[in-house]
Amino acid sequence: MFTGLIREMATVKSYNSNTLALKAKHRPKLGDSIAINGACLSVVSIEPDGFSVELSPETQKYIALERLNGSVHIEPAMMMGDRFEGHIVQGHIDTIGTVKSISNSGNSFDVIISVEPKFIRYIVPKGSICIDGVSLTVNDVQSDSFRLTIIPITMKETLFATYKKGSRVNIETDMFARYIEHILTHKNADSISWDDVDKISSMY
Repeated sequence: MFTGLIREMATVKSYNSNTLALKAKHRPKLGDSIAINGACLSVVSIEPDGFSVELSPETQKYIALERLNGSVHIEPAMMMGDRFEGHIVQGHIDTIGTVKSISNSGNSFDVIISVEPKFIRYIVPKGSICIDGVSLTVNDVQSDSFRLTIIPITMKETLFATYKKGSRVNIETDMFARYIEHILTHKNADSISWDDVDKISSMY
């Protein structure tokens, strides 16, 4: 599990076949889980200046592979007792979004990202979303896009500084929205009890 707070910008040394080699200050252990641009990956080797992770075919199918170039976001998995500061992030990419526009609103930046309409149901106004591993709050939701407000420090210290119209980004939608839809879709609505409603509500 992750929080969506980027701990370091690592540098891609190489990406060959299924292995991504990174130069980083973070020193993980073999087998550790670490989020790279929001995707949970496993550390398979340790080098003097960094580490390597392995990408399964399933992961490669769902993430923006072209962004495994230059700098990438990294966040080690949470440890028991760590301070919880962002939101609950699994490191499971749901889809790839496309940046439609970025506009400077004075003391922040409005970023509009388009997604396939079928994913809009999991994107909630004022709810949480993870973009390339960054925990953010959704401002507005349209039929096939949503708007984020990015503060200057986030724009400066993350990959948001490199985004432009047409950039593709990894998106993890709200975990609770996905779970609730699954429960309601796979359970006869007539059989839902107040206990079930309480259980769903307690997830928030």
